[in-house]
Amino acid sequence: MTKFHFAGRYDGDPQKLITHPHEPGHVAFKEFSSMKTLGIVTSVISIVIAVITFTIYFLVSGSSWSTLGFVLMLVSMVPHEFLHGICFEKDVYMYENLKQGMLFVVGPGTFSKGGFIFMSMLPNLVFGFLPFLLFLINPSWKVLGTFGALSIAAGAGDYYNVYNAITQMPKGSRTYLHGTNSFWYMPQEAKQ
Repeated sequence: MTKFHFAGRYDGDPQKLITHPHEPGHVAFKEFSSMKTLGIVTSVISIVIAVITFTIYFLVSGSSWSTLGFVLMLVSMVPHEFLHGICFEKDVYMYENLKQGMLFVVGPGTFSKGGFIFMSMLPNLVFGFLPFLLFLINPSWKVLGTFGALSIAAGAGDYYNVYNAITQMPKGSRTYLHGTNSFWYMPQEAKQ
C-alpha cells in the first residue's frame, strides 16, 4: 500500500529530495538540466495544447468556456499528484514548487517502462481525456469540456516524461527518480 507524505516546498536543491539510490549501470535520461528550464518548456507546450483543445472545444460547443471547469482544474492539481502517487510501490513524497508552477511527487521505487508511462498518464486520462471525450459526446457538458481541455494541457510535464521513456528506455529496462532526474537501468536478471 502506498503511503503519502507531504514534503513541503521544494527549494531547488535536488539533494533534499527523497529518491531511489543509483542502480549499477544506470543511465541518465537526456532531460532539461534545470527545473526552471523544464517549467518554461512545459508552460509553452501547455499553451500550445490549450490552443488546440480550446479550438476543438469552441468548434464543438460554439460558446464560451466554463468558469466552474477552470476552478475544477485548479482544485484537481493535488488529486492529479495523488493519482501519480498511487502507482509508486511504497512511499511517495509530494513537493510543491509553485514559483515554477509545479506540484510533483517522487518516491524511492522503480518502474518498468510500461509502468512509468502508465504512472505518468493516469491523471491525464482521468482528469483530462475522459472528461473531454464525454464533452465531445455531449457538447452541453461545458464544465467537463473546459475541465478536460485545461487538464489535458496541464499534463505537459507528464507527456515529456512519456516521450523520454518511449525514446530512451530499452526493452526490459526499469526507471527510477533520483533528484530531479530520471534514470534507467537493466535489472541484473535481464543481463544474464
